[in-house]
Amino acid sequence: MSDAGHLHYFDYAATTPADPSVIESMFGCLGMTGAFGNPASSSHAAGQRARQLVERGRQQVAALIGAFPDEIVWTSGATESNNLALKGYADNASARRHLITSQLEHKAVLDTMASLEKRGMPVSYLRPSENGEITVEAVAASLREDTGLVSLMLVNNELGTLTDIAAISRVVHEAGALLHVDAAQALGKTPIDVRALGIDLMSMSAHKVYGPKGIGALYVSREVCERIAPQMHGGGHERGLRSGTLPTHQIVGMGTACEIAQDQMQADSERIAKLSARLLERVLRLEGVKHNAAAARRIPHTLSLTIDLPGFFTFMLPGDLAVSSTSACNSAAGTPSHVLTAIGLGQDAASRTIRISIGRYTTEDDVDYAVGCFEQVVSECAQECRR
Repeated sequence: MSDAGHLHYFDYAATTPADPSVIESMFGCLGMTGAFGNPASSSHAAGQRARQLVERGRQQVAALIGAFPDEIVWTSGATESNNLALKGYADNASARRHLITSQLEHKAVLDTMASLEKRGMPVSYLRPSENGEITVEAVAASLREDTGLVSLMLVNNELGTLTDIAAISRVVHEAGALLHVDAAQALGKTPIDVRALGIDLMSMSAHKVYGPKGIGALYVSREVCERIAPQMHGGGHERGLRSGTLPTHQIVGMGTACEIAQDQMQADSERIAKLSARLLERVLRLEGVKHNAAAARRIPHTLSLTIDLPGFFTFMLPGDLAVSSTSACNSAAGTPSHVLTAIGLGQDAASRTIRISIGRYTTEDDVDYAVGCFEQVVSECAQECRR
């Protein structure tokens, strides 16, 4: 049984709780005794102190991904970063107007691509394999003489599958195009070196890596900065790419979160892999449970499970067990997951699929409690089906 009042949280792919060190660092930027000044106010100590903290945060994010600090552009999150990368490229594109993405992408990319199609930009949507993989062969086959940019996620937000970005970047660059990567689900979970991987633009979000909501960043390599048009005007901040007063406390929070991730990533991943294996080994014994994208290269943090028992969701899981029946972007739309239908699941099967995501604060007791809940619900559902 669950401890009274304890939340067994398995929705880390949707958002993460802020690390205590992140919270502490943010409080130091609020109030008269903190670094509350405007980072753009360089004529006095309060502004200068805020600017120092902003630049330290930039260095911390850059260090996690192998970038130069001046290649980090602050945004409000990965959604804005995706919009800035894609629309920013489109606004400056001339001959190379063809774009490539995949059917597996986050709505922040797919909806942005749809808006660009309405502006006359041709877009190709790659179909994944049944294992949820976008292959280098699929990318190569879609490249055209007028292809200007390819946008793919590094880690899928529903399946946890990894894309071979290094191999894809080589064929993309050989074709003279740029590569944008949505790394919202990858940051802090898998090593990222933007230069080794050949990434030109990369979107990041703090609240997926135990930082605050409302802050993110776009990595813009020095080589492509001039090719991206700003989407927010009003002061020429962030190398002219994103105007607006910088939120020092949120930036400090993201920087701290990235520094912690750099220090703890390997240990976190090893522990999470053991918890993921413990959970999978037990739930896959249950009647009608299938692990989606099991054969693909993937991170252990995110599991997609389809329950092949009609009426599964009529049997309620307890309220103190936080799992997701779909990604947050699809939940808001109230539609079946486009990711699941893209890998071949019908709408009925997609509606009987849950996403379990494990994180830094997940314990063995949490896993055992979740397994016990699934065992009970699957047993009740199976009995009902046999009546």
